[in-house]
Amino acid sequence: MKINDIKTLTVSELNAKLKELNSELFNLRFSHATRSLANPMAIHNIKKDIARVKTVIREKEIAEGGNNGNK
Repeated sequence: MKINDIKTLTVSELNAKLKELNSELFNLRFSHATRSLANPMAIHNIKKDIARVKTVIREKEIAEGGNNGNK
């Protein structure tokens, strides 16, 4: 997933996407544990997408002026 695509989403859509990616990561890890994962790099790619989504969510929180207790 490209960062430009992620930045166009709203915070609620980003949170939904984050849930979807976490679910997909769980499924990939389960497949990897049972030795039926075709592409091990898929886990790496999903982790990167999760990080991108979390980063954009945080950027939007800061832009709104709410830093949620962080210094």
